[in-house]
Amino acid sequence: MYQIHAWSRNLILWAPALVFRTGLYVGPGVDLVHLGLFCLSFSLLPCQGSLGARSLWSKSNPQAQTARPPEFEKGPSLRQRPDNTFLESRGLRLRGLGLGGRQAGRRAEPARGGARPRVLKRRGPSGCPGADCGPGRPGGRRVDMPGVVHILSLLLVPLMLGSGGGLKNAPLRTFKIDYNRNCFLKDGQPFRYISGSIHYFRMPRFYWKDRLLKMKMAGLNAIETYVAWNFHEPWPGKYQFTGDHDVEYFIRLAHQLGLLVILRPGPYICAEWDMGGLPAWLLEKESIVLRSSHPDYLAAVDKWLGVLLPKMKPLLYQNGGPIITVQVENEYGSYYSCDYNYLRFLQKRFHYYLGEDVVLFTTDGAHEKFLACGTLEGLYATVDFGVDANITAAFLMQRKYEPRGPLINSEFYTGWLDHWGQPHSTVKTQVVASFLHDILALGANVNMYMFIGGTNFAYWNGANTPYQPQPTSYDYDAPLSEAGDLTEKYFALRDVIQKFKKVPEGLIPPSTPKFAYGKVALKKLKTVVEALDILCPSGPIKSFYPLTFIQVKQYFGFVLYRTTLPKDCKDPTHLSSPFNGVHDRAYVSVDGVPQGVLERNIVITLNITGKAGATLDLLVENMGRVNYGNSINDFKGLISNLTLGSSILTDWQIFPMDTEDAVRRYLGAWHGYGGKGHHEAHTHSPSEYTLPAFYVANFSIPSEIPDLPQDTFIQFPGWTKGQVWINGFNLGRYWPARGPQKTLFVPQHILVTSAPNTIIVLELEHAPCGDKEPCTVEFVDKPLIGATETWSHVPQDQNRDSKPGRV
Repeated sequence: MYQIHAWSRNLILWAPALVFRTGLYVGPGVDLVHLGLFCLSFSLLPCQGSLGARSLWSKSNPQAQTARPPEFEKGPSLRQRPDNTFLESRGLRLRGLGLGGRQAGRRAEPARGGARPRVLKRRGPSGCPGADCGPGRPGGRRVDMPGVVHILSLLLVPLMLGSGGGLKNAPLRTFKIDYNRNCFLKDGQPFRYISGSIHYFRMPRFYWKDRLLKMKMAGLNAIETYVAWNFHEPWPGKYQFTGDHDVEYFIRLAHQLGLLVILRPGPYICAEWDMGGLPAWLLEKESIVLRSSHPDYLAAVDKWLGVLLPKMKPLLYQNGGPIITVQVENEYGSYYSCDYNYLRFLQKRFHYYLGEDVVLFTTDGAHEKFLACGTLEGLYATVDFGVDANITAAFLMQRKYEPRGPLINSEFYTGWLDHWGQPHSTVKTQVVASFLHDILALGANVNMYMFIGGTNFAYWNGANTPYQPQPTSYDYDAPLSEAGDLTEKYFALRDVIQKFKKVPEGLIPPSTPKFAYGKVALKKLKTVVEALDILCPSGPIKSFYPLTFIQVKQYFGFVLYRTTLPKDCKDPTHLSSPFNGVHDRAYVSVDGVPQGVLERNIVITLNITGKAGATLDLLVENMGRVNYGNSINDFKGLISNLTLGSSILTDWQIFPMDTEDAVRRYLGAWHGYGGKGHHEAHTHSPSEYTLPAFYVANFSIPSEIPDLPQDTFIQFPGWTKGQVWINGFNLGRYWPARGPQKTLFVPQHILVTSAPNTIIVLELEHAPCGDKEPCTVEFVDKPLIGATETWSHVPQDQNRDSKPGRV
């Protein structure tokens, strides 16, 4: 069954000579018998035809399966010097061991901004510049048998030193940067990644495999994901890592599908995500300086990293997982603090938890001012840019900070983000495909941001400045749509990738089927004011001046502020926020009569009427915290005093509202209950507004129809703005009155056929219900996220210039 090849028998005889020739100390307890048996174990090879020196060489050189290397024709010779390329090609990294007076794979650290020193190891005759830095191009010299002999002798070191660990501790997988050949080395072989961004927190776990498999079939060999701190620690010390929050499972799933992972754990991530992924509770210390070496911030970050990074360490490539590189912070050069001590702190903690071998990198816009503050010695500097950039100039800027090493565009923008009230952003397929081709033709590594965008469910969307919140859809005009559907852009980019590497064979998973369930009539339950005992069971917090959301520990959603009118307002009187202190929208009523809406940056004064002593209510909505730039410490609620005429309003009652708990536990049970309260007589107003109120309906999906439920989209004809839940799942915000998004994505996993499905809608401004007309929503099978008509009063996006390269 096994045969001992001639060269292996010779190895047993040569082993002692090899040990003494390399000058390695033989520890006590290791005799030549053990040494011979050890070498014998390597000589017993499965007998499949003639598996010997030729086939071993061929495995390490997959493109040369037919020709026998001339070195093997000559037979082994102890006088031939081994080529260290073999060491890396087999994934063995032995630092500091004596190797004929030289060291294997050790690199000195360069001075900041200076050229990288040469790697102290023998190189083969072929380098790896430019397009040669790709998978399947082994580079280096062919391996001779003395190299095999020498490496096997080095494997004896643990035994000879009496470590007891044996070979099981020898790292067999490596991922590193080759500064000589300007590329990555994966298990010693030149490697180039073609990656796409996917955010596990923007799609249900139910669909992770489908999305990842589609990315693999597009020809990607890696995926990139952020880790959103606030998604996992929404309250201090309360961690969520199960279900849709199970990032470890997501990474393992990518590994199972043969995808490598580029991890971007922040702690700040931007990503058009609430507060850039930082938890809102950080703002409870009002003096905190985010993204800096401020002690309070570092203490919170250190605690978080101590929870997250140990979970990631087993998933690193060198530990058997798929994570090849890890980003430190995110586009830090775009932030005002420029705090190198902060970056050094992160660098040390990342190495402490992940080890010294992990490849850490930074990403910044391809401009001098960004790279100057965003880079740090020891963190590999990469750039990001889109189709409006000059590719050569962008990579030359990277070269200014990384003279040697792989070229990397960490965010090549396939589309762009949206804001409420502005047209849906798109980038032409042909332009994206052409730019991707040019990037790959340079031999560069690339991550496409986004390859699939997903959805900002619940309240997770971010905002830009001047204050413009992003909608629920994060479609991004990506190659895979928000619902995971294949697009023209997907196939165009796949065709480009196919020119540079082999794409997987087989069928591409199809777009998921959609079903139009039709119209559903809703019935009014209660106004928000009538439901306060359920929404805020602990009762109001009293304060002379208004308190912010953070001060009442309400991080998302809604807070109702209540006071009384200090004087008669028979004539319209200015209710004002003179310091633009309404963050972000306040729905105003007096004694149950709607008065209008105050809106951050847009409407800071409203005329109201009412008698002295009348109840003034402001339902304030948090529309999403700023995620980019210098204003991410974005406090919500009434952050400054309101005035009525010339008088400052005081003596507030503040009701933090737990809408999620109310929807899950109580509101669904109200179906059929009209809920007439003391405000009911005042809900009819000549105003265009109605009081914020909850509406409910049940609908059934026929169980006898095969393959139901299926994905769908919910549309809001005649509705204005609000929040919607189905079976307790918060789908997010709808705002068809402003656009561009008109429908919300409804994933099939939240729907059931075994029982009626419950829809709850919180309409904030104006419901379409009349005395004879019911309110209806409609389930359709096609999304509408790019409506042509948009609201004209939102200021033009001034943030586009702040991240050069995006379009």
